[in-house]
Amino acid sequence: MALRPLPAAALALLLPVLAACGAPASQATHRAAPKTTRSSAAHRALAPLPWGSTKRSSILPGDILIADSHNNRILLVTPQKKIVWQFPAAGQPTPLYDDDDVFFSPDFQQIITNEEGDNVIAILDFKTRRVLWTYGHAGVAGSAPGYLDTPDDAFLYQTPEGQVVTLADIKNQRILFIDRKTKRILKQYGVTGVYSENPPATYAAPNGDFPAPQGGMLVTQIGGNDAVWLDKQGKVLRTIHFPADLSYPSDANITPQGDIICAFYTKPGGVVIMSPQGRVLWRYSPSSGSGMLNQPSLAVQLKNGLVLLNDDMNDRVIVIDPKTDKIVWQYGHTGVPGSARGYLDVPDGLDILPAGIVPGAKNPVGGHLWSYPGNGY
Repeated sequence: MALRPLPAAALALLLPVLAACGAPASQATHRAAPKTTRSSAAHRALAPLPWGSTKRSSILPGDILIADSHNNRILLVTPQKKIVWQFPAAGQPTPLYDDDDVFFSPDFQQIITNEEGDNVIAILDFKTRRVLWTYGHAGVAGSAPGYLDTPDDAFLYQTPEGQVVTLADIKNQRILFIDRKTKRILKQYGVTGVYSENPPATYAAPNGDFPAPQGGMLVTQIGGNDAVWLDKQGKVLRTIHFPADLSYPSDANITPQGDIICAFYTKPGGVVIMSPQGRVLWRYSPSSGSGMLNQPSLAVQLKNGLVLLNDDMNDRVIVIDPKTDKIVWQYGHTGVPGSARGYLDVPDGLDILPAGIVPGAKNPVGGHLWSYPGNGY
């Protein structure tokens, strides 16, 4: 089906999001991340070491999987900032183009990534570094079966019936559920090509489809400046409206405490944590200084309360302590894109590999940031 032309207001909302994967990073003076300290008691109480780490960390619960989008690669970085795995392997040509997000499969054996600027999603085998599955046509946008237009946030679920891929297909105004085995579209939220803020019938530029409890989903609407919490059948349970002075919400997801966290893809950028009832619990949006964000696209709250996020156009992944609003960990050089060790070029997505999990081995389902009762993750 051909896309219905969007109204001018809708196009204005979409353009900054579509620029998330293609805009050049700005140049700025490098500022090192602040040093942190930890008490010996907290040090002793930490969980077992993550599989690739060399020292314990009170900040991060494991290694970080990073979508280094403008370097067309995926990195796995320890809390000590050591690269312990990458795709493709060092020195090898990359099959990726603009890998926008990366998430582990439910058993941590595979990685799913959406190449937003190339209209393709792919599943990779962690152990062999092989591309196992793709959907979409590289470089060709479309809405017919087998085609995508600006895919975002692809997740791989394990269900009793088999593996199901979900994704937000932004410019097609829809959320898709795809059978991995047959590549058949099992279910769709929204009407293809219809930009309208009227969930659950239609959506206004959905750019997030994060897992929720009991098989539900949290859909981020750029056009609505909100997050829509759906049940397993796609019925709206509640809508969380973000503060009016923030815009371009990106990748809203549910915290370990059951609240909603969302990044805002602007400069200066921001992050908020809100209760399901719509009350602002925490907000971070400095307008200047080393802590200012530049178009962040994904923020998650860890179980220890710290907030991990990719600060895309600042070329860094950071951790913020909400109690002090200070950056307590950073990988990448602020505003300086690069591909050498310690550098990133528009990091656009992340996931956590928890302590004690060996990726590529036989691991039980569960233990993810997105693991909730009854959601198959």
